[in-house]
Amino acid sequence: MTNAADMRTWPAGASPRYVAARKRLFEAERDLLDRVQRVAVLRRALPPGAALPTYAFVEGPGDFRRDEPVVATTLAELVGDRGLFVYHMMFAPDWDEGCPSCSMWVDGLHGVAHHLAQVTSFAVIAKAPLSKLRAWARHRGWSGLRLLSSHGTSFNADVGAEDADGGQWPRASVFVKRDGVVYHHYTTAMIDNGLDLLTPVWHVQDLLPQGRGDWEPSNTYAGPASPLPRQGIGALRPGSQRPADLGPAMNRAPLEDVHEPPETPTTRQRSR
Repeated sequence: MTNAADMRTWPAGASPRYVAARKRLFEAERDLLDRVQRVAVLRRALPPGAALPTYAFVEGPGDFRRDEPVVATTLAELVGDRGLFVYHMMFAPDWDEGCPSCSMWVDGLHGVAHHLAQVTSFAVIAKAPLSKLRAWARHRGWSGLRLLSSHGTSFNADVGAEDADGGQWPRASVFVKRDGVVYHHYTTAMIDNGLDLLTPVWHVQDLLPQGRGDWEPSNTYAGPASPLPRQGIGALRPGSQRPADLGPAMNRAPLEDVHEPPETPTTRQRSR
């Protein structure tokens, strides 16, 4: 069988200029992959983190068509033998919908949740009350996710997903359990677009000649009953406490009836 490295990545007829540029790009791509793998080794080798309290969250059934029964679930109960991966969705208690970028990330994680279940436990946790989270899950078409509310706890602030003013920030965390005690292992830092590693959307755009441009995810086109896709740009920065400049449309109609929702907070911090 032909070695994968010897497989040509351009069709016949490519110019010498293109071939030379593509070969230089291949070397840069290989160097990037090597760097990503080295960072992953460092991440896995982190020493034991802080022992954490017994946080009590609330969640409903995996079938989001039903809201009962509501049960209390501790962080220790979420962490399995292979650790726990948590996406901290940016959804403040007084918002009526989730952050567009966070919701896009959960869209993608929802699609691969059955694969993640083979290697780790996975949950989405947000500060909004459970009723709002489940209504948003129905709107997005999610099912089977462990979606929990941390409302009334210090969990978000303790792991850096909430600032001193109560503003919500996007994060992803990993927790492990030893002898019944839950320890923090890792939480993503807000370094440029570091969370982009959790979604293919930006990486696909990086393959395109036009790149990422000014596109931002929006809540206007997402959900099973949404209108045809169209572009939108989120309104607020991470850490914004509430979408104060979204206008009266935020309370115009229930989620099921909103066809053109207003701009909502975005987690993106891109260097133009």
